[in-house]
Amino acid sequence: MSETVSHPAAPDHLTDPAGEWQPWCAERLRSVTSPTGNLALVETRWFPAGERPDLGAARAGQPETVTVTTVERTDLVTGEPEYGLRFWDAQSPAIQNFERVDAFPYDPSWVLEADYTPVPGARHVPFEHIRDNGGTRDLVVPGDISLTVDGRDYTLSAFDDDGTLLLVFGDPTNGDSTYGAGRFLFVKRTADDTRVVLDFNRAFVPPCGFSDQYNCPMPPRQNRFHLPVEAGEKRPVFRDGFLAQH
Repeated sequence: MSETVSHPAAPDHLTDPAGEWQPWCAERLRSVTSPTGNLALVETRWFPAGERPDLGAARAGQPETVTVTTVERTDLVTGEPEYGLRFWDAQSPAIQNFERVDAFPYDPSWVLEADYTPVPGARHVPFEHIRDNGGTRDLVVPGDISLTVDGRDYTLSAFDDDGTLLLVFGDPTNGDSTYGAGRFLFVKRTADDTRVVLDFNRAFVPPCGFSDQYNCPMPPRQNRFHLPVEAGEKRPVFRDGFLAQH
């Protein structure tokens, strides 16, 4: 990280962020390799508008290693709900060829506090998604996250992900040492409703970095940092030759 970055020291209410990082890494490994983890998703099957899939029929005859679940999204043109099925295989080729997730060494200087300003009402911000061919989907952004990094002011948009703030961000490492489409980070709230913590050591590769069956949001312009964020996960590593097929 640049020595010119201006930010406060690691917040006191994070008792041991460095000590908590290794268990977080272990939990990430367990999560992505689980029977319904990111590496297990082998198919996402969308149905015609208004048609609901028959989950029981889809499960019939599947191998014991396969789990079938439902998924829903909004049609970009009509705004109507679309329904689909996801097929997860605990013995997927991705799981069998997976080796590890590379990550930067832990860096306490990338634990940053920021101002948080709630925005009244349901404000929606357009996010381009990786498989929407340039189309955008509006996501609820309940507040603004403001901080200064390396002398530059940022107002970040983190959207509501089932009650948790999820930041989708980009930086110059993308496509080089880190996943090309950006990374994700869960924003930690504090006892002070006006302050949040961004621990970039916990930045992680989005689901679409593990399976091409996901449609992940991409960083909007305001969430792109001008300097390399050399903290957190870099990219998944597979056995030689598998990545080109994945």
